[in-house]
Amino acid sequence: MQNTIDTAIHQKTVLPGGLRIVSEYMPHVKSVSLGVWVQNGTRDERPEENGVSHFIEHMMFKGTKRRKASDIAESLEAFGGHLNAFTGKELTCYYAHFLDEHLPLAVDVLADMLSESVFDAEEMAKEKSVVIEEINSVEDTPEDLVQDYFMRDLFPEHALGYSTLGTREIVSAFERDQLFDYTRRHYPQSRLLVAAAGNIQHADLVAQVGERFGMLPSNGGRAVTPPMVKSVSGSLTEDECTQTHICLGTLALRFNDPRKFVLLVLNTLLGGGMSSRLFQTIREQHGLAYSVFSFHDFMLDTGLFGVYLGTDPERAEKATGLLRQELQRLRDEPVAANELNRTVNQLKGSLMLGLESTGSRMSRLAKMEIYLNDYVTLDEVCAGIASVTAEQIQLLAQELFAEERMTLTMIRPAGKK
Repeated sequence: MQNTIDTAIHQKTVLPGGLRIVSEYMPHVKSVSLGVWVQNGTRDERPEENGVSHFIEHMMFKGTKRRKASDIAESLEAFGGHLNAFTGKELTCYYAHFLDEHLPLAVDVLADMLSESVFDAEEMAKEKSVVIEEINSVEDTPEDLVQDYFMRDLFPEHALGYSTLGTREIVSAFERDQLFDYTRRHYPQSRLLVAAAGNIQHADLVAQVGERFGMLPSNGGRAVTPPMVKSVSGSLTEDECTQTHICLGTLALRFNDPRKFVLLVLNTLLGGGMSSRLFQTIREQHGLAYSVFSFHDFMLDTGLFGVYLGTDPERAEKATGLLRQELQRLRDEPVAANELNRTVNQLKGSLMLGLESTGSRMSRLAKMEIYLNDYVTLDEVCAGIASVTAEQIQLLAQELFAEERMTLTMIRPAGKK
């Protein structure tokens, strides 16, 4: 028996097999963004299968029992829509954006991919080459590679520290039966969430999804292994690059931590845009970097916070010193009222602007359901951001930015000191 919860424009239904369906009605648009979210990612992989989640995501587009790869590619594009996917550390998402009248087609294509993909051997061979080129691309882009190494240093000997893409050796060895076995174990209804936002009637969505996704297995929970508390202090790698690339950061907050709004404000203040402290100090005042920013990620049972910058090798020590000074300043001094007020308004404004699209609304809806099992209104989010105090920011900075917690990951040009 399915269970439906209705809170005005947000509705939720749980099908008998455990698959959850959430939607948000946006009557002023003519389109729909639809995502099938799988609670599976890099952290679910064994060492010998690293990269399989991402590889399966690719292979879902390479043919089913009813559709060739070209048929999947053309299915929604023929009507002006599009179809895509991504794999992360904890989630995989297959998503589509299309005119509201094409909901049955979008649901059918996505269900076909997730339940009837054939993982053709010839397509697998070609896609292995594609993924290896993707690995090569990251290795040729040190600003991306340093963040991979940063994750490895933050989560040593844990799957959260693995590369989402895997390695050339592991990817090259993937077998067809291995893909079928992995999807059987990690793609049951109980680990799937269908989220939609746009001009959509929830009852229509439930009817379509129930009919097309009901054939998926309904058993199978998710066993999550928590990471080690202690990260390594850092690492230094030499590469064929011209800049020194730096990530400095720490383990931070899980998604449902009540201090999440504090970290959001702290991140915006420190490295979120041209008015941030890091941008003004390191780029504008000292001219030490073109790109400098802070970032965060909230996960099931942990999280991270970091700062990235790229600079001339001769000035890397000075840039890193200024970066540490800004972290120390947050620990030692409460944020002034006018700066806090400006940062809160910046964060609320960027949040509201970012949620004007159906895609961002759909993604927000899905993550709230997966991580919170709840729906939080925009008014509640804005109120949470507005309630952040200077004292809360300082206390969190003192906890997160303690020297013994910090991890420094660097890639510098070969032969440079």
